[in-house]
Amino acid sequence: MPETGPAAHRLRVADLSPRRPTPVHVAPDSAARDEIARALGLKSLRKLSFDGQVAAQGRADWRLEARLAATVVQDCVATLEPVTTRIEETVIRQYLADPPPLPPGDEIEMPEDDTIEPLGDWIALWDVMVEALALAVPQFPRADGAPDGDASAAPPGADPLPRDENPFAALAGLRDTLKGDEND
Repeated sequence: MPETGPAAHRLRVADLSPRRPTPVHVAPDSAARDEIARALGLKSLRKLSFDGQVAAQGRADWRLEARLAATVVQDCVATLEPVTTRIEETVIRQYLADPPPLPPGDEIEMPEDDTIEPLGDWIALWDVMVEALALAVPQFPRADGAPDGDASAAPPGADPLPRDENPFAALAGLRDTLKGDEND
């Protein structure tokens, strides 16, 4: 049985043809999808594929362009019902032999072009696929018809804080007292 994990989906840069694109196809089996789903906190990952090509870009650089397609199931943040989302995105990575230098200092801002990666000996297709999926998954999935969140802990129609316990009411009272002192 052929391996379907990360090691099976790495391209050695030295083996890539600079004259013609190298096709890319990653389609994890059920066990691998289950593992990815667990790692990303998904209820399930029904389908996942990553198809495209790696082509030379100039003399020493490479460009990966692929289509990520997935069907994910997550719990609704409001009702915990399963929410199914279809994801289809184009993923682009530019592997540069001489990437732009990072600015000096302890804090680094995200570069404008987030497709740039330093070129190493390998292009890890599996890692790019999982990263792109993680970025594409909805952060707060909601089921159709799920109620909007209400952060109030008080019963409907009731004041969240009784007037005598409301700190702003106390400040208003203080303000009124001070205004009364000015008029005397």
